[in-house]
Amino acid sequence: MFPLDTLHAKRSFNHAAHAIFAKAGRFAPEEVILELILKDCLPILTYGLERCAFPKRVLQSLDFTVNRVLMKLFKCSNIVVMEQCRYFFHIKFPSVQLQRCFEKFLANAADDDKVY
Repeated sequence: MFPLDTLHAKRSFNHAAHAIFAKAGRFAPEEVILELILKDCLPILTYGLERCAFPKRVLQSLDFTVNRVLMKLFKCSNIVVMEQCRYFFHIKFPSVQLQRCFEKFLANAADDDKVY
């Protein structure tokens, strides 16, 4: 297995998220900014990573990147409060999304290997 560097993906995600913060400023409600981040920035972070199996520490670093942006959005650094925000806004971490996509990829690959 080759080492995969996610630094570029994390930088691109942060750049896009900070661009949303800069354009929307503090005039837009948090729900609008959150929706923009989830729909526009999160795919930047996970693009191309769906077909790879990662060590737990790499997935945790992706989760940390998202968590820091959410802390900035909600102006809170309490992890318990952030967990509740993620729960009530139905925010899934990249580790959960990537694991689900990788399992789906493996299932589809196994189906393609079957001889009919």
